[in-house]
Amino acid sequence: MATHDLVKMFDSDNIRIFYDDEQELWYFSIADVVCILTESKDVSQYIKKMRKRDLELNSVWGTICTPHQFRSTDGKLHSTNCASLEGILRIIQSIPSKKAEPIKQWLARVGSERFYQMQDPERSIEQAIKDYTRLGYSENWINQRIKTIEIRKGLTDEWKRSGVAEDRQIAALTDMMSKVWSGMTTREYKQYKGLTSQNLRDNMTNMELLLNALAEQTATDLSRERQTYGMRETAEAAKDGAEVARNARADVEHRLGHSVISTQRAIDHILPKDELPFEKTETKKDRR
Repeated sequence: MATHDLVKMFDSDNIRIFYDDEQELWYFSIADVVCILTESKDVSQYIKKMRKRDLELNSVWGTICTPHQFRSTDGKLHSTNCASLEGILRIIQSIPSKKAEPIKQWLARVGSERFYQMQDPERSIEQAIKDYTRLGYSENWINQRIKTIEIRKGLTDEWKRSGVAEDRQIAALTDMMSKVWSGMTTREYKQYKGLTSQNLRDNMTNMELLLNALAEQTATDLSRERQTYGMRETAEAAKDGAEVARNARADVEHRLGHSVISTQRAIDHILPKDELPFEKTETKKDRR
């Protein structure tokens, strides 16, 4: 769920938010969210009572809350507790409010969909295609993106076989590969494109996707061929795979005469709204 989608679900723009560059997460003012959903005249007291009702929520309150200073209309900084999207959605589950009900129903629907996708991974692919189509991506881009998802999954599975399974290790290898073939770490690449919490691959051009996929597929094949084990051997195979993509990039750019690393984002290459595919809405006449 995008940040603006969540705010839209609250039917209000009066929610203070901030972006944490280090964690790459959006944070929302807890008081603002609770106030909008409950229309309470004393939000502090409501939150205290809510925590007393929900002992499980209260036990993790210190983990959920992140203090942040916002500047008020008088120009002064005031500290308020904020929470990430995950934390906010957990808090919403403890709010018995009509305004909170649509979000609870959305959570139940998403949870149900995710459960069935875990039982049948093909559903995840089908859902991804629907989501990308709804957002306006071209059929050609979607087909390529789905293939890169498959390649990425193959690479991470191979890394796990090699004994590299921790998130921080996978992130480090991913950053290293990105730096080798593109000249930028994942974070630097996102900053170059002007992205925050958005997915980098979802904002790559076809050429960028191809080169990244070449690096990852080559790294996977090299790791399997060498039967690597441990971080050092796995990193060597990953680096060699990324170098293949870097050499391919250099050749392409030499022939094109310009860089293929683009500042373009999804908004620059998705279809205009008037060209989006749409589902026919059933009418009473159609049902007769």
